[in-house]
Amino acid sequence: LEQDPGTPAPTGGRSGFGDMAGAGTVGAQLQGVGLQQELATVERLGVDQQPQAQQGASVTAEERAQAPGPDGEAGVTRAEDFDAEHDESVSDDETEDEEEDEDDDEVLEWNLRKCAASGLDIISGLFKEEILPTLLPLLQAKLSDQNWLVRESAILALGAIAEGCMEHMGTYLPQLVPWLVSTLSDAKALIRSISCWALSRYARWVAHTPPPEQYFQPLLQELLKRVLDSNKRVQEAACSAFATVEEEAGMLLVPFLAPVLQNLMFAYGKYQAKNLLILYDAIGTLADAVGSALCKPELVQVLMPPLINKWNLLSDDDRGLLPLLECLTSVSQALGHGFRDYAEPVYARCLRLIERNVRPPQPGEALINDGHGPDPEFVVCALDQVSGLAEGFGAELEPLVANSSLVQLLYVCMASEEADVRQSAYALVGDLAKACPGVLLPAFGQMMPLLIAHLNPEHVSVCNNAAWAVGELAVKVGTEMRPYVNELIAQLVPIMSRPNLNKSLLENTAITIGRLGLVAPDLVAPLLEQFIQPWCNSLRNIRDDVEKEHAFRGLCEMIKLNPQGVIQHFVHLCDAIASWQEAPAELNELFRQILVGYKASVPAENWGQYYGSFPDYIRSRLTERYGI
Repeated sequence: LEQDPGTPAPTGGRSGFGDMAGAGTVGAQLQGVGLQQELATVERLGVDQQPQAQQGASVTAEERAQAPGPDGEAGVTRAEDFDAEHDESVSDDETEDEEEDEDDDEVLEWNLRKCAASGLDIISGLFKEEILPTLLPLLQAKLSDQNWLVRESAILALGAIAEGCMEHMGTYLPQLVPWLVSTLSDAKALIRSISCWALSRYARWVAHTPPPEQYFQPLLQELLKRVLDSNKRVQEAACSAFATVEEEAGMLLVPFLAPVLQNLMFAYGKYQAKNLLILYDAIGTLADAVGSALCKPELVQVLMPPLINKWNLLSDDDRGLLPLLECLTSVSQALGHGFRDYAEPVYARCLRLIERNVRPPQPGEALINDGHGPDPEFVVCALDQVSGLAEGFGAELEPLVANSSLVQLLYVCMASEEADVRQSAYALVGDLAKACPGVLLPAFGQMMPLLIAHLNPEHVSVCNNAAWAVGELAVKVGTEMRPYVNELIAQLVPIMSRPNLNKSLLENTAITIGRLGLVAPDLVAPLLEQFIQPWCNSLRNIRDDVEKEHAFRGLCEMIKLNPQGVIQHFVHLCDAIASWQEAPAELNELFRQILVGYKASVPAENWGQYYGSFPDYIRSRLTERYGI
């Protein structure tokens, strides 16, 4: 397993089982693509705890558009947990036959086997390492059993306990993972497929345990072989597992992008409809994982022609466009300017898809989409694709948007009765505000009432995107937002106080309140006391970035006008300030002025007693940084 020449090696961080592997390989297929020799959640913390790893409040356009919530779920579902099935009436030779033209029927029922595996998963989550002394001897015996069905069930059990026992499996994984990788070549298709799934459950350990050539690279190589397996169920399991590995590995995949893409695109020409959905997910996940590293001419040339060829073959009525659009959204974000040759025709077709699916059918007119009429899924996917172009191209997208009907169509989508359409529409408003705000200014007055009306947390995903879009607009239009600030604050402040609300919604709401305070501090400052505690608690755990900077700069401006609004929750303010790893110099100076000012307003003996009651990490950070 070799890296691309000249590419730095990735760096990682963080029971003997016999070799049961069979002799089956897919060497012939791999030779066809040149791969025979190379394979080139943080909960809110109380103020008595140390801030943990930073996590962002901002999300990508796809995450905003695809985030599951009360309005429904979206996206491709990967292979279901505990989904391997046995049909002992069918010989294993039959399962090894080459693919036929039609997909096999998928067994979906919840059966005793799945219930048992799910039960083991739950037990391992509750009792963790306590089950291992009892369980591991049983598993070791079954993994050595002559009956392949027994071995397969033991591999399923190993995967089932992964989440609950991960911290305590480290002693066994250095031997267990290579053995599981070897079972990916087993003669039995069901063992190959369940091993794909089991290994995906340990993907984080594999990806981040050095050296990469010992665990990570062999897994990549064998999973890519299984992606080209002759058995469709194995293809599905391997493709799904590979997408999970991509998520965990991230930039560790960069040295191997050329052979990974060659293999995935070879499979793209081989797969039929059902597995093609999972392959789209794997390609999109790869783009999300490595980002701009994908934007090399030699990689683009492997990736894009097959996708665009399929794009051109599918009609506007073909629902096969939907997963392709989702995949291209991630790809266009990652490629950025590398997508330039395809941007204009893709953009034009997205507008066409939106327009034909938001326009009500006229009397006597034939219904589109094979007689089913307008389909909001086409609108959602097309809006998301335009968001992907906005993220990838930034200001360079403005000429395309300015000379088109996008803004008018976007307004229609913002008022749609379909929550999913509104969700994607508001995500696009925010992305356009970031990339080319000038195109929105002519419709700004029309859009704001819709944005305000949909700051309703009963529809979490719609509200989340609307709140985020308002914040992006605020920092771009500045004082032009003032006429709407009172209405916006009347909607946003109560959201901060609602119990058990979606974490992302609270974070985006807090950021937008801060940004409104930046452009109109006199209008927001009087309400400081109503939101300062949940505001600080929400933003203490997000990563340091420009959105967090805007929010805290706005808070500082509000505190200047209403210092009394923070008094009752001063410790929460200190906690939020201490959460910064490295604040920009200007913002850091604002923090210093505010903290020194509060200290000066309290008698020295009282300050010492009060400050001494703060958690140690807050005092140590603030004293070191600001001398208080």
